[in-house]
Amino acid sequence: MTGISPREANRLFTGPIAFVKSAPTMEDLPLANLPEVAFAGRSNVGKSSLLNALTARKGMARTSNTPGRTQLLNIFDVGEPAELRLVDMPGYGYAEAPKKMVDAWKRAVFDYLRGRANLKRVLLLIDSRRGVGPVDEDVMDMLDSAAVSYQIVLTKTDKVKESWVAKLREDLPALLKRHPASFPSLLATSSEKNQGIDELRVAVLAAAKDEAGV
Repeated sequence: MTGISPREANRLFTGPIAFVKSAPTMEDLPLANLPEVAFAGRSNVGKSSLLNALTARKGMARTSNTPGRTQLLNIFDVGEPAELRLVDMPGYGYAEAPKKMVDAWKRAVFDYLRGRANLKRVLLLIDSRRGVGPVDEDVMDMLDSAAVSYQIVLTKTDKVKESWVAKLREDLPALLKRHPASFPSLLATSSEKNQGIDELRVAVLAAAKDEAGV
């Protein structure tokens, strides 16, 4: 368990947050002088909406009905002075993408995962309506290979029955045991209903501070 209170985390994430830059390559990233927590997930998983809910802002992260539109690492500083960075990673798994684009995504993301010493955790977003698919497991394998700690975050839980979310909570730990870099617990969220956002804020801040988290 973490010693971070929801009040402390809420104060941070509803306070000053600044967009730093969009980085297409490692060379374009800011100095590695702050802890970073990255968000990854399939295109259309609800990543932008979740980032907006996390930061209590409607337009911090762009939302789009065009999967795979954002192919850059988008960097945000949290706090004033900044205490940590959020990294919005490009979405993956969109069917319309040419193979060259998918391969370029994998190279860029793996370079970031493997080479960013200040990256504390990746939050891997999973659409609760779909569960973990083969493309998600491919990314989990990539995170294992890069030896980057990651945690599953279920999105859009308001779109499914509570019994289905409970089943995912029951079934996923067995899968996570097969992935050495995975965090043992998972989070369930709904951006639309603002459910699980307090817990998500605590988890992000705990990861940045190298605490156990939730």
